[in-house]
Amino acid sequence: MTDLEVAKTITLKPIIKIAERFGVDTQKIEMYGKYKAKLPLECINRSKAQQSNLVLVSAISPTPAGEGKTTMSIGLSEGLNRLQKKLL
Repeated sequence: MTDLEVAKTITLKPIIKIAERFGVDTQKIEMYGKYKAKLPLECINRSKAQQSNLVLVSAISPTPAGEGKTTMSIGLSEGLNRLQKKLL
């Protein structure tokens, strides 16, 4: 099964629902359609971040389809979530 075939089997969730799940004030997010948004830096709990591990994804060469740091970071967070690792 190709990446595209796998992607087509998934039903997208509205970003508002995901934000609510993580306790993000939905009035603070900058919406980019129904399924994408940007979070302001004030949403980062600095004290929690200082007690956590950081995974940095930087300078990855994109695939021919244009998949780079963002796609890699999302896939990494989804994989860790599936392994029931707590993500901030």
